[in-house]
Amino acid sequence: MNDLILVINPGSTSTKLAIFKDGKEELSKTLRHKPEELESFNKITDQNVFRKGIILEFLKESGYSVQDFDAIIGRGGLVKPIPGGIYKVDEKMLSDLRSGVYGEHASNLGAILASELVGENNIPSFIADPVVVDELSELARYSGHPLIKRRSIFHALNQKAVARLAAEELGKKYEECNMIVVHMGGGISIGAHDHGKIVDVNNALDGEGPFTPERAGTLPLTQLIDLCYSGEYNFNEMKKKLKGKGGLVSYLNTNDAMEVQKMVAEGNEYAQNVYKALSYQVSKDIGRSAAVLKGKVDCIVLSGGLAYDTNRTVKWISDMVSFIAEIKVYPGGDEEKALADTARRVLSGSEEAKNYSLISE
Repeated sequence: MNDLILVINPGSTSTKLAIFKDGKEELSKTLRHKPEELESFNKITDQNVFRKGIILEFLKESGYSVQDFDAIIGRGGLVKPIPGGIYKVDEKMLSDLRSGVYGEHASNLGAILASELVGENNIPSFIADPVVVDELSELARYSGHPLIKRRSIFHALNQKAVARLAAEELGKKYEECNMIVVHMGGGISIGAHDHGKIVDVNNALDGEGPFTPERAGTLPLTQLIDLCYSGEYNFNEMKKKLKGKGGLVSYLNTNDAMEVQKMVAEGNEYAQNVYKALSYQVSKDIGRSAAVLKGKVDCIVLSGGLAYDTNRTVKWISDMVSFIAEIKVYPGGDEEKALADTARRVLSGSEEAKNYSLISE
């Protein structure tokens, strides 16, 4: 199948662009935005004209025009909770993203930019597997108190992409498999994938689950309440301690796993214990996910930046959970390729794009 796909992945201070031809990356570039270029915009979505202009300049320099593409796909933003998959960009989606009704984030620009670039051209525009993918089972939604309902917010794009790779290696379709997928980056999410649906996963955005390079994770509840009401910290300081200044950085003054690995290699026993505790907590949550799947697990998939550390993180986790199932490792998280592969499945007819406006909240 011959196709040309433009991928748009907006971040808070950058816009990552990639052009894929026949399934292979032909060109990619990360456009950095200086703070003074963005500070004049009241809302993130107000940046669309500015970012559209630099995307068009990138295409011109690359020898392409918008009309050359078979599809344009943007990273999915904070839309309403939706099942996983690829979605056509429609007016309801654009309205929700522009209003910020479900939250403001740079990724909200993905669909907006894709739509505006397409304009009147007869080119499809999509998003796929945003962080708010929600396929939780009904039991997984209970938190323990009716005032708090568990939410599904995690690394859906990466989890779905590596799950498909693992299924292919197993000689199966993703929808035929049970697997546990772990994304380990600045945030860590652990999902129980049951025949193509992620029926249970920790809320990685809000810090549920194991501690991470910069998040405290799930903490002993009464001690946390005591700390909140100790009078030593205000609301914003407490939030920062839990997300941004928690996890590795709270113990070792760095959120850089490579720096921690260097400490461990130099014989720092405390650093090794902290670093190993992260893998210990991840392994415990993998065990919980195995229970969700009733022990029927085809494989355990490790992904994200920490999965590059095969001698420690991957080994420590494997030592604890390899009795459950085979472990497959796909380091990093290539979001641009994951988006392009998803768009290709629609163009080839192997998957149908969903209609956002028809999904009830």
